[in-house]
Amino acid sequence: MPSPYPTKSARAAFIDRRLEELYQETPIPLQHDNPYTLLVAVVLSAQCTDQRVNQVTPALWALAGTPAAMARLPVERIEAVIRPCGLAPQKARAIGALSRLIVERHGGAVPRTFAELEALPGVGHKTASVVMTQAFGEPAFPVDTHIHRLAQRWRLTDGRSVEQTERDLKRLFPRDRWNQLHLRMIFYGREHCTARGCDGTVCEICRTLFPGRRPVRTSR
Repeated sequence: MPSPYPTKSARAAFIDRRLEELYQETPIPLQHDNPYTLLVAVVLSAQCTDQRVNQVTPALWALAGTPAAMARLPVERIEAVIRPCGLAPQKARAIGALSRLIVERHGGAVPRTFAELEALPGVGHKTASVVMTQAFGEPAFPVDTHIHRLAQRWRLTDGRSVEQTERDLKRLFPRDRWNQLHLRMIFYGREHCTARGCDGTVCEICRTLFPGRRPVRTSR
């Protein structure tokens, strides 16, 4: 059976419309009070669930909720608190170092440009994109594993790289939709189109876009 949405633009328009129906509200998954605590939470979320990060960060903020306070903490104290998030030694060093640089270079305020954010230790393009969109409301399209997977399943990109996926999605969707849409895709990927629960033929959007798609055969 042919797809009722044969082009990328047609699929993108349906996806945007359906996800807005499913997720009218788009709360930010990582609990935070300001741009700095969001930045640290995003650093902690690498290879860790948002739920686990949200369990750990209250104790970290109780110790140090500002860049100046965090910069004064020994790395060992940071590491002890964030250990449940995994990769604790690397993340603790990054959090301590980025906090010091925010104080020294930016007067204690999280910088508001991609270049300045990505110059901070432990902050890559995806982390900077999350902070820019969720803390400062700047149009950005952070691509995590959920979005990368969905964009491939929905044939919005060839999926050669996360960078290519981001470029393709930005071309397909209006700029004023990026900030909410990336969260809606994450919510849908976690709830319905999971890595193991859907192979491109199970969830509602996959079935609607590709009614004739066959399940992937696995070798025995």
